[in-house]
Amino acid sequence: MLAGYSPFIQTLLGTGLTWAVTALGAVFCALYTQRATSSRQHLLLDCSLGFSAGVMVAASFWSLLDPAISMAIKDLHMGAFAVFPAAVGICLGATFVALAELFLPQEWLVPVKLADENMAMDYCVDETHSSYVPDQFDRGTTGTLRFRKPVVHCDSKSEKTCDSELQSIHLSLDKSRIASGSSLNEGLVMNRRLWLLIFAVTIHNIPEGLAVGIAFGGIGQYADSTLASARNLAIGIAIQNFPEGLAVSLPLRAAGYNFWRSFWFGQLSGLVEPVAGLLGCLAVQFFRVLLPYALGFAAGAMLFVVFDDVIPEAQHRGNGHLASVCAMVGFIVMMILDVATSFE
Repeated sequence: MLAGYSPFIQTLLGTGLTWAVTALGAVFCALYTQRATSSRQHLLLDCSLGFSAGVMVAASFWSLLDPAISMAIKDLHMGAFAVFPAAVGICLGATFVALAELFLPQEWLVPVKLADENMAMDYCVDETHSSYVPDQFDRGTTGTLRFRKPVVHCDSKSEKTCDSELQSIHLSLDKSRIASGSSLNEGLVMNRRLWLLIFAVTIHNIPEGLAVGIAFGGIGQYADSTLASARNLAIGIAIQNFPEGLAVSLPLRAAGYNFWRSFWFGQLSGLVEPVAGLLGCLAVQFFRVLLPYALGFAAGAMLFVVFDDVIPEAQHRGNGHLASVCAMVGFIVMMILDVATSFE
């Protein structure tokens, strides 16, 4: 189906698929209801993240690193040093994502939702410039807030040191005082959090789009750069884009945004992939010798995202073992997809 098109059209079709699956994931925010338990929502998200992590790791090897090393051996005749382009590319790709994440602020203003039978309002608690994260709020005046700050707290009875990275503190919250006296604008807080979330996911989608464009752009330039491997990479990235769309749209839906607005911002983060894909395709068309390095770059960027963001995000809500099982399943599925279709 794709064989008769130019690399640029193939790249547009491949990245169009990855964007479409991002939008599909965003659609599933419609499943959110006020009666839905947060544990079920977290379970769905963590399993999806685990599965996508396995898919990305497998795709990084079979669709990117393995062809890069083969190209260096057969076409560049590098012999024992054939791993050099892939290794350099991995380092550059990981560095690119790490530097991009430096633009993300370390402290997020997270709205605290106070549940009440007659109202539900979002407020931000940022009194000590710590990053507070809501844990669980009852229909009363007492809530539990978690703050991420290296503080050592000792229990007077046990005199044992508590976890210095994440501690729970109980605060008595006077709703009427917060409702009338908060100096923070709720709209500004939510808008800031919204754009930070979209910005983070968008940064992670750039190397994925580059990977697809580089794979399609290299077809015909090297023996190991085939349409099957490029297509499988696009499918693998599309699969792992599903939880990314859900990860953006579901929190927005839970925060009170309507379905269409939540869906719009969920799919918006995937629109950067066609642009990045075309840039990657264009680059390898003019710089053929750089293709093994470019494949390594794409693999390094994807692996850094998996190890630094996706896996920790899937592990910290208590579903770590199930997320790991889903990661193994995702790895096997992508391995079968890539190896089985390589004999066409």
